[in-house]
Amino acid sequence: MKHDPEVSEEMEKSFTDLLSEELRLKEAEALKTQHRADVALLEAKKMASQYQKEADKCNAGMETCEGARERAEAALEAQRKLSAMWELRALQRGWKEGTARALFF
Repeated sequence: MKHDPEVSEEMEKSFTDLLSEELRLKEAEALKTQHRADVALLEAKKMASQYQKEADKCNAGMETCEGARERAEAALEAQRKLSAMWELRALQRGWKEGTARALFF
């Protein structure tokens, strides 16, 4: 069998063309994969941002609720002190527990 330089050159060109085509396909696939990853990352960032907003709203609500609880607790304590003061005054003026109940029932 003779070595034909034209055939060898043609085969080498075909092989080079095949490799180039394979590289183009791999690059296209890599670009698609990168695009999908970019889209997924963007979606994850959006979700994380939304969760952070919800967490911030929740924390603000908790702070508001905690403030209201503290104010209610302070008002209750002030009312207890006021009631105790009036009860003490009544006792000092001769009021006996059960006397007022007899007037209402």
